Amino acid sequence: MNTIDAIYTRRSTRGYLDKPVDKSSIERLIIAATQAPSAMNTQPWAFGVIEDKQKLQEISDHTKAYLLSILDMASALEGYREALQNPDYNIFYGAPVLIIIMAKPDASLDPKIDCSLAAQNLMLMACSLGLGTCWIGFTQVYLNTPEAKIDLGIPDGCTVVAPIIVGYPETKPITVEKNPPEILFWR
Repeated sequence: MNTIDAIYTRRSTRGYLDKPVDKSSIERLIIAATQAPSAMNTQPWAFGVIEDKQKLQEISDHTKAYLLSILDMASALEGYREALQNPDYNIFYGAPVLIIIMAKPDASLDPKIDCSLAAQNLMLMACSLGLGTCWIGFTQVYLNTPEAKIDLGIPDGCTVVAPIIVGYPETKPITVEKNPPEILFWR
């Protein structure tokens, strides 16, 4: 698949086959992520990989409980209350892999931007390999809590920026029509 096809066909995947992703593919995704540009070439990213189904379920359960506990302070999440209360709802949609992109402390002016660029590279590479991905913002909040960082061994000062699930899609993601660009000026 060429670059333009990956850009135009990559979509968030929310349904995965019960099929593992081989280690070499995961490594290829992470290497592709590290090819992203970064401010002053600081390369402020670090990665974590979770494949253990039990650990993924545990993180999903902890994330749902945490989000429910802060729902009153985060009104934007109110529409998700029912899903978060559903014991059968897994925030990882059955994906076999979670790749966590973290910003290292004091690495650049804004390492979150650099890590976001790395995330895009990772998702485009996954698309080119026939894999689906989805950035799970719900778990980003939980994974930055002290309890989660201790549990996973995330070093002090590192900030979880992009928790991305990876796996083989159950179905081909539907390509949704995008709005035309809003160009505010062109001089």
